[in-house]
Amino acid sequence: MRGVVFDGTRTEVVDDLGIRDPGPGEVLVAIAAAGLCHSDLSVIDGTIPFPAPVVLGHEGAGVVEAVGPGVVHVRPGDHVALSTLANCGACAQCDRGRPTMCHKAMGRPGRPFSRGGEPVFQFASNSAFAERTVVRAVQAVKIPADLPLASAALIGCGVLTGVGAVLNRAKVGLGDSVVVIGTGGIGLNVLQGARLAGARTVVAVDSNPAKEAVARQFGATHFLTSADGVRGILPDGADHAFECVGRTELIRQAIDLLDRHGQAILLGVPAASAEASFLVSSMYLDKSILGCRYGSSRPQRDIALYADLYREGRLLLDELVTETYPVEDFAKAADDAHHGRVARGVLVF
Repeated sequence: MRGVVFDGTRTEVVDDLGIRDPGPGEVLVAIAAAGLCHSDLSVIDGTIPFPAPVVLGHEGAGVVEAVGPGVVHVRPGDHVALSTLANCGACAQCDRGRPTMCHKAMGRPGRPFSRGGEPVFQFASNSAFAERTVVRAVQAVKIPADLPLASAALIGCGVLTGVGAVLNRAKVGLGDSVVVIGTGGIGLNVLQGARLAGARTVVAVDSNPAKEAVARQFGATHFLTSADGVRGILPDGADHAFECVGRTELIRQAIDLLDRHGQAILLGVPAASAEASFLVSSMYLDKSILGCRYGSSRPQRDIALYADLYREGRLLLDELVTETYPVEDFAKAADDAHHGRVARGVLVF
């Protein structure tokens, strides 16, 4: 079968991948569409260290082909969106409703794929850049069959991370002020999360002026090409500032833009060894710096919620799909994403 494989040096679309059958508590999914996220590019450029060879992709949707013993919540033929959280469901963190903090949901890559008789790693417990993948049952969330799969694919990372960061982690309140630095796939979802939360002033900051129209479509009330103008809109600073790029100087900007009792939420992913600085004295006015993994999401609940909000016309998904690419055009899709030509490119099988 076809898939996108990174061998540690180069990335190529191959047609000789094998995949094992689903075991107990697992689901085999035929992928219909998969969003190309900067986290996939970060594996290729080394920003995110990951063992190779690996099948990339972690934002997908498709149709269940087979289920392993013990799986009862989905069955063959069901449409599903996939999450990256292979959480155990039984540890203290899962029991507290924090599946993103489950120790079994991170740092333990499986190898359900093979190529030439050798095992191939799975990225983010998902690997959506393949015609088929095997995931834990908890990662497959049933969605309505009338939800376009190219749009549904984006729920599994971009929407869960961006909207979830607003609603679950920052808990933005009615009338709050929000600054969003970076209006790529994650930033746009932060913007629409702020709109859903009822934020009053939502300032989008992006160096590319061509992004203003789409930023306003997703919920921005103001658009700037530099954070230097934020104080002209919010003289006292922002209640919430989201850094969605992954650059340490922008993290510092997000912190410096906070009002009293404000919080900076870090969503961008810099290099694993990156260090950021801030003025310590500025933090004593009850300010906070919040890390956020995967929007602090509970995917079985949140994916179904976002699917319903989409069907009600309250959550934008179709508008996120800037371009679709046959999987064979991965190189072009990656180049478009790297240069910011698309909000979210989607590979289709």
